[in-house]
Amino acid sequence: MRILSVNASPWTETRIPERMDRLPWTRWHWLVVTALGVTWILDGLEVTLAGALGGVLTHSEALSLSPVQIGASASAYLIGAVLGALGFGWATDRFGRKKLFFVTVGVYLTATAATAFSWDFWSYIVFRALTGAGIGGEYAAINSAIDELIPARLRGRVNLIINATFWIGAAIGSSATLVLLHPDFLPVWLGWRLAFGIGALLGLVILFFRRWVPESPRWLMVHGRADEAEQIVAGVERHAIAHHGALAPLREPSIRVHARKGTAFREIWHAVAHEHRSRSVLGLALMIAQAFFFNGVFFTYPLVLVRYFGVSELTVGGYLLPFALANAVGPMVLGRFFDTWGRKPMIVLTYAGSGLLLVGSSILFLQHALSSTGQTAAWMMIFFVASAAASSAYLTVSEIFPLEMRGLAIAIFFAVGTFFGGVASPLLYGWLIDVGGQDRWPLFLGYLLAAVLMIFAALVEAWLGVKAERKSLESIASPLATREG
Repeated sequence: MRILSVNASPWTETRIPERMDRLPWTRWHWLVVTALGVTWILDGLEVTLAGALGGVLTHSEALSLSPVQIGASASAYLIGAVLGALGFGWATDRFGRKKLFFVTVGVYLTATAATAFSWDFWSYIVFRALTGAGIGGEYAAINSAIDELIPARLRGRVNLIINATFWIGAAIGSSATLVLLHPDFLPVWLGWRLAFGIGALLGLVILFFRRWVPESPRWLMVHGRADEAEQIVAGVERHAIAHHGALAPLREPSIRVHARKGTAFREIWHAVAHEHRSRSVLGLALMIAQAFFFNGVFFTYPLVLVRYFGVSELTVGGYLLPFALANAVGPMVLGRFFDTWGRKPMIVLTYAGSGLLLVGSSILFLQHALSSTGQTAAWMMIFFVASAAASSAYLTVSEIFPLEMRGLAIAIFFAVGTFFGGVASPLLYGWLIDVGGQDRWPLFLGYLLAAVLMIFAALVEAWLGVKAERKSLESIASPLATREG
């Protein structure tokens, strides 16, 4: 790296992006992946505990919530995630990925612990909204860091695998509910509170792991901190050479970057609404569809088991466990094909496949052809595919916009997708279950709507999808800092 003019020019010549992308997979990458993946494991743990508690919280010994209020609490969590993503997403682009890691975790842990002390419906949804705010910020900071720290040839599979670790946490949470919510071990009034309290306590592990994640050298290079970026990259290169031998030669010319403190909203608006308009349409279609699909089904799944299959709310966790494992395994198995076969064919396949499988299982549900075990098996097949589809939506929106607005871009599309696809769906599905009674037609129509949205998103991907596999982020969308002046 070379500064063109001492104390005179804000321009810098750099090869940091190519140097990051040519690295072999090293112990340093494992540390980064572990530190980021732990967050999603704990997020999955906490969200699954909240989902499994849906039936328990209707008890008089708990908070005496109605099915509609359960759906409303899920929507409150998602509204908080929307607001947190927007606020923290802007901050992660302005102040750096690393700083926001600790802020968002702090909000998340505090709010989760406070949820354990909820005393009525309103206190519960306020604390759930604050928990969501912390997680929303995590989405922006973590997905930005994944893309900017992982070599281009592996970026797709690593992104999907890290996002899939959410479901490892969900599996742990499902198992924990079998003890925490069982009256033979703990009284109902205590078990649900411990579920949130333990989740917050385990979340402290994140703070330990986060020290392994450096600031993004790509972010540093456009914020006038070239020396820090050089130290980080040079250190990783030395480690790679010591353990893997000589690195591949640099083949691309250096890029010229103009240092900046931040990015004006007019630049962001121009990039989203004009320069990359088709990519914005793509991002919205993918995010809205997967958010509606996942949140509508997942947050009301315990209610479906209790209402239509006669499952005890105290044993719902046993059904959520295989469901969560299927969600975790899907991206881990299919992730590598996003880098080899390519983004477009895999996104089309997973979105359309999820929608068609949901149509088939919904027909069986309507005809009373499935037991509780059969319904769980059907959901496992669907979400093995759908989990990879949902993760690919986050991968897409984090790749296709310039570096300076990556965190906010993830936040914007997460927020819009979650607001229209996620906040509305738990309320809608909770209402469909409530008004339908034992009649399955209302919920059947709700499932069909989710399937149609997924199939429509697959068509949008086929039309507007970006071939981003094995390409540097800078070649997919050139940084704004390279265009100054």
